[in-house]
Amino acid sequence: MTQLVGLPVWLWVPQQWWAARSASASVPGLTVTATAVPDRIVWQTGDGNQVVCRGPGTPWRPGMDAAKPSPTCGHTYRSPSSAQPGGKFRVVATVVWRVTWAGGGQSGTEPALGTSTTTTLRVGESQALLTPQRR
Repeated sequence: MTQLVGLPVWLWVPQQWWAARSASASVPGLTVTATAVPDRIVWQTGDGNQVVCRGPGTPWRPGMDAAKPSPTCGHTYRSPSSAQPGGKFRVVATVVWRVTWAGGGQSGTEPALGTSTTTTLRVGESQALLTPQRR
């Protein structure tokens, strides 16, 4: 599938990705639990732009107006991807997590942690050709 220059792209991740995650570790007499909560998604769109979204984004569904931008997270490409390796933009989505921990009467916050996934997107141009009307 090819995305067209000038039409909005809706950016989103599956809703199940946007949930807190917890894990515990124990030794005799002590349990520590770490919890990671998604804070934002940073999208590197492959064309030199970056989009930061504060939630998972809104999934585009058939029947929605493809010419309207996403209400929550999106990007519009201004140039085609033809000059890129493989003719596609490399798109990277990084979920940034806030990580806290508690156990043994202590608690703390860790530096932000990011998990990423990558895909590619072909962006093309559609050009119109005007010809004189015949009578």
